[in-house]
Amino acid sequence: MTDSRLVPMIVAVALFMDNMDSTVIATSLPAIAADIGTNPLTLKLAVTSYLLSLAVFIPMSGWTADRFGARTVFRAAIGVFVLGSIGCALSGSITQLVLARIVQGMGGAMMTPVGRLVLVRTVDRRELVNAMTWVSIPAMIGPLMGPPLGGFITTYASWHWIFLINVPIGLIGIVLVTRYIENIRSESREGFDAAGMVLSGVAVAGLTFGLSVAGLELVPWPIVTAIILCGAVSLAFYIAYARRVQAPILDFTLLRLPTFRASLTGGFLFRIGVGALPFLLPLLLQVGFKLSPFQSGLITFTSTMGALFMKAAAVRILKRFGFRTVLTINAVLSSLFIAACGLFSFNMSFAAMIAILLVGGFFRSLQFTSINALAYAEVPAARMSRATTLAAVGQQVSLATGVAIGALTVETVVRWGGQGAITAADFPPGFLLVGLIAATSAFIFARMPANAGAEMANRIPATTRTSDPRMG
Repeated sequence: MTDSRLVPMIVAVALFMDNMDSTVIATSLPAIAADIGTNPLTLKLAVTSYLLSLAVFIPMSGWTADRFGARTVFRAAIGVFVLGSIGCALSGSITQLVLARIVQGMGGAMMTPVGRLVLVRTVDRRELVNAMTWVSIPAMIGPLMGPPLGGFITTYASWHWIFLINVPIGLIGIVLVTRYIENIRSESREGFDAAGMVLSGVAVAGLTFGLSVAGLELVPWPIVTAIILCGAVSLAFYIAYARRVQAPILDFTLLRLPTFRASLTGGFLFRIGVGALPFLLPLLLQVGFKLSPFQSGLITFTSTMGALFMKAAAVRILKRFGFRTVLTINAVLSSLFIAACGLFSFNMSFAAMIAILLVGGFFRSLQFTSINALAYAEVPAARMSRATTLAAVGQQVSLATGVAIGALTVETVVRWGGQGAITAADFPPGFLLVGLIAATSAFIFARMPANAGAEMANRIPATTRTSDPRMG
């Protein structure tokens, strides 16, 4: 039987590589731009092209894993990501870099949902909470560790190593996946939903890309608005289309399952706050407090220590109190610590900032783990690939929404103030707003049944999984 601890660690390493790479490049944009002969603003295309590729290819990850096997696809995804990383390191122009980032995004789009699919198909349901704690850590460490690591590598080595460090990690991952992960695939052979792929791809790409650049002054507002509207219209068309298709590429009928619905909708609201934090906090410390990227990174990194401390406690907390109580109360606590970052000032000691981030990291990681595990509490084995795909899409859009709301709030405060330049005083409203939005997820979690996810939290004896009537 596959080791219930080794598989989550293998998946976590791959997801860490993906999560960190998507943020580590941001700190190094000026150095890369100077080296390849372009300006940093134009080089933002390297960031947005990755997000666009990620959004387009995520919807097809579930079908691909069912068709060719989770191990085959996960291993290939790591390989594609490594090839894209090598291409980025060898790039000598903006065109070459953007193309290489698109290849990276194709690999990353498969790694995240298929990595979770590997977990839910190989780890016993009663061990899934513990497994998810390992997978939740990369989602928190990556965005916070990326900026200081990128600054350190660019300052003391070369920007090329930002991408080349993925090569040995990826090769080790391919070997471990080959040796320790089973190639489980769906017994059903459903056709590929090409029309759904186009509609959902345009929808997710339009919403994710549009929200990602909104408020960042990279693209004119009329174009941003048109991109978001195009995504929204495409989503509406896709929803109408999916009702008439037996096996849609994004299966919204999963929302009929109470725990999956709560995880997706409540998780969407909560991740808005979490998505804004890695964007707002480094800006506050670097632009507002004039700290170097490396100094601010050392401060923000402390929140990941809280995530590590949480790992040993999550299983016991969920077993003692259950998913509904934990998610409801912890949503409020986590959101308070997100909003508390708005209290950071020149007069606050670094020790106080670190304490807020450390404790906040504990609660956020507990929420991440609980939300991610709850999603699969009622999902039948035959529909796991569809569940991981839809969950991954929701996560991408929610994180992009968080960045957009945070950026728009700061930009609005700056314009109302009329001072032109961004100061530390412009950030508190942003932290407060995204904290309030994240806190509203508590209302969704509070409406769940009291015994939601009881088997997964080890609060009742193991039972046979319920079959899905739609699967016959």
